[in-house]
Amino acid sequence: MDSAAALKTSTKDARFAEVALPIPVRHTFHYVIPEAMKGTIETGARVLVPFGKRRMTGYVVDLSNELDKEIASKGFRLRKLLEVPDERPLVTEEILQLTKWTAEYYSGSWGELLKASLPAGLSGSLAVYVSATPRGRSHPEESGKVDSIESQVLAHLIRNGETPVNDLKGSYGSRTTARAISKLIQKKLAEKTHRRKNPELKPKTVRAVRLKAAGPETDLSRAQEKVIVALKNLGGEASFQDLLRNASVSASPVKTLQKAGLLEIFEKELKRDPLADGQAFPLEDFVLTNAQESTLGRITEAIEKNEFKAFLLHGVTGSGKTEVYIRAVRKALAAGKSALMLVPEIALTPVFSQRLRSVFGGDVAILHSSLSKGERFDEWRRIREGEARVAIGTRSAVFAPLKDLGLIVVDEEHDSSYRQHEMPFYHARDVALVRARSAGAVAVLGTATPALESFFNANAGKYELLSLPGRINDRPLARAEVIDLRESIKEAGEVPVLSKELKEAISEVHARGEQSMILLNRRGFSQFVLCRSCGETIRCINCDISLTYHQGIDKLVCHYCNYRIRTPTACPKCESQFLYFLKEGTEQLEKVLRKEFPDLKIARLDRDTTRKRKQLEKLLKDFSDGKIDMLTGTQMLAKGHDFPNVTLVGVVSVDTGLALPDFRSAERTFQLLTQVAGRAGRGDRPGRVLIQTFYPDHYAIKYAREQDYEAFFQHELKYRRRLGYPPFTAVASILVKHAEIQTAAKHAGIVRAAFPKADPERICSALGPAPAALGRLKGEYRLQLLARSPSKKRLRETVERALEIASKNGCDLRLVTVEIDPVNLL
Repeated sequence: MDSAAALKTSTKDARFAEVALPIPVRHTFHYVIPEAMKGTIETGARVLVPFGKRRMTGYVVDLSNELDKEIASKGFRLRKLLEVPDERPLVTEEILQLTKWTAEYYSGSWGELLKASLPAGLSGSLAVYVSATPRGRSHPEESGKVDSIESQVLAHLIRNGETPVNDLKGSYGSRTTARAISKLIQKKLAEKTHRRKNPELKPKTVRAVRLKAAGPETDLSRAQEKVIVALKNLGGEASFQDLLRNASVSASPVKTLQKAGLLEIFEKELKRDPLADGQAFPLEDFVLTNAQESTLGRITEAIEKNEFKAFLLHGVTGSGKTEVYIRAVRKALAAGKSALMLVPEIALTPVFSQRLRSVFGGDVAILHSSLSKGERFDEWRRIREGEARVAIGTRSAVFAPLKDLGLIVVDEEHDSSYRQHEMPFYHARDVALVRARSAGAVAVLGTATPALESFFNANAGKYELLSLPGRINDRPLARAEVIDLRESIKEAGEVPVLSKELKEAISEVHARGEQSMILLNRRGFSQFVLCRSCGETIRCINCDISLTYHQGIDKLVCHYCNYRIRTPTACPKCESQFLYFLKEGTEQLEKVLRKEFPDLKIARLDRDTTRKRKQLEKLLKDFSDGKIDMLTGTQMLAKGHDFPNVTLVGVVSVDTGLALPDFRSAERTFQLLTQVAGRAGRGDRPGRVLIQTFYPDHYAIKYAREQDYEAFFQHELKYRRRLGYPPFTAVASILVKHAEIQTAAKHAGIVRAAFPKADPERICSALGPAPAALGRLKGEYRLQLLARSPSKKRLRETVERALEIASKNGCDLRLVTVEIDPVNLL
């Protein structure tokens, strides 16, 4: 994406608008600009357009005086734009180009990406309304017989006014209402309109009062004098309610003073601040280590050059990467630039957000899905207006409309949360690099466990490698030990949830008044329910996976489609009552821990217990304040927390992750173990990590125990090179989904047969089709093809040609989903 590829700007005499719609198609649509709108439309503007029988909100991506020859040759009759709801474009030229590149690279919908780049809820929902015409009101008898549906509908419209069509269908039936409305419109007794049913997000306002230019204040009543004095004490301006409260008066004297011209009553915007109730952090002037100084120096040099530069900051857990980020942001702001900070899950790092606010004050805006729609809207507007020059957020914040961007930081760059796993697909880390290159900004990718591709790129010279090899204050890394569960079985006669060694370590830690974290990367009470009589597992009716038992709600739940059933008392297949709950989840682990350690205050951290932002923040604060002795949960425990009193991390099991049919399973396991181990020993006391496993000799566990990233990287690289996986090839996953397996197989076969024709030189290889690891999901069978090529460009081109050929040969592309650079193959 370079300046030569810049989109055209508006022209006053433009006749046509190219519009991207938020639907899962790759092409755009052209509309005629009505005379009344000419000269008022710019690229990036939202527009309301007709689309089939619907009305949709789209985004203008280009303007032109003449249609492209290919489009003009097709002889389409173009329809007109209907409405431009905003005074100025919502999408900046930079974000237009960035979303265009993203859509092209990931074979996605430009319109869906544009919608994703804006605050949720901004578009509102469109509804069809019907109302009686003047003729219908004056001549209702023309609708037909008194008891006909047409007469009833018209009478309803005359009585109630404009009504949503769906409301009428609910009262009179869907098909009969549609026919009745159609007839009334033909007779010109009724008319349809399309408008927004729900109000769009708007600024929050409060009624306020302010003093006007000094005027005569004589002949004022006692109450009026109190109002004037109170308002002056409040700085000349206050909310209406604050003024009444401070002056101890009713509204009457305020309104009288307004009529006299002494006061002005107006609506004042009240910005919604997501950090208003947060914890304040004292500003500390940390002394940087030599390694931090060197790292910051290289980043600062790059910022001052105003040129694109990518750094991979590889720093062990607790090495002070966050302080480097903050100092780098300061340097960018001092240079008159803005800064963007991406984190994998900001809801898990409220302390980080508050610290940024403590350092940069109102210059910081936050964007993530846990905010209310109003909060997100206000923060997005502060960024767009230049009121906030530092934006921090999760993956969609990569599209924040910052001006003069000088720095992008991607913290924990290895984290799979940066990947959007549903359409529109994109990886925020990679999009951030493209944005930095386009803006001439500096990109810093930071982590203790770099993604294999990132470390490979650093070694190849694409990124500059920066290193923080030691912890702050020379604190040692936590000492890690592996507990062989095969030996534990010999001693206990069964698989223990908690080994003897882990129990003893927990007791020792808490006897010293320290805290612990216990990881089990499975939600729920148990992983699945097995019938001991017939061997059947209770599975989701929509997906090819077992249901998970949740004790708190006494239900079996599918973690993919959310299908739920009450926990059965007997096997659905053979009616046996001998049901066995296998493989404990986090709920069961919490129960075992409470029974084993009744005196400890134990809390669980997973998606089930932290669905609300305030709930999560309170849990983490209570643990930080020492109100909780032990925190147990899923991989959320590993996400960048800093609790100095945690000296023990126990890993109950990660073996399930190692067994996944995915070439990245070893890498993910290594990253998870290393990251969670990094939570221990971050204070003055040393940390200890105990890992329970049936695979003590697996290289991912071995190198995680030694916290030796370089050794893991070299081992994994040999495996990837031998089997032809990234970073040595580019990969695309092609899923064909349908409720009928025969239909899925037919269309997957057509796609597979198209590849040799799409790439006669056979540079790009295709494997499959074969059932996906999750062979059935949400009621659909899933067949997968895997395309690989040494060249990313060649891969995308071949996949596109193959799909074009498949479509001509009868493949329904609506059944096909393409994911470029997938982070998992499930």
